[in-house]
Amino acid sequence: MSLPYPALLKSVGAGVGAFLLFGAVTGLVPNPVYVRMVPSTAADYLFLVATSAFAAAFVYQRSIVDRPVGDRFATGGIVGGFLAFGCPICNALLLALFSSSALMTYFDPYRPLLGVLSVAAFGAILYCQRKKGCKTC
Repeated sequence: MSLPYPALLKSVGAGVGAFLLFGAVTGLVPNPVYVRMVPSTAADYLFLVATSAFAAAFVYQRSIVDRPVGDRFATGGIVGGFLAFGCPICNALLLALFSSSALMTYFDPYRPLLGVLSVAAFGAILYCQRKKGCKTC
């Protein structure tokens, strides 16, 4: 059985691109442009890797199934993952809606839960797509 190489290359590109883009924007990948204000934890790196890997798996599986599903859930999973490993007081949208002290008091403790929910959403999407059937199986 041969792998569909264009789909595989596209998914690896999506995963690596998501890792580098999200890592640079959140300060988890060191860069001279952005400095993270809240210290990073192991969970931040875990959710960055998980979100990137699930994005790559979604892109791959989406290209090999007959009728892809779950684009909106995948978008929600990526946004949830980004909020889970991003710096809470560096996020301009959250900071515009809430104060930095409110974010650190009320939002920061729930970031790991948000990361788990986004990983679960991606897992559910991949499972549902797999149940629909793929062309190469």
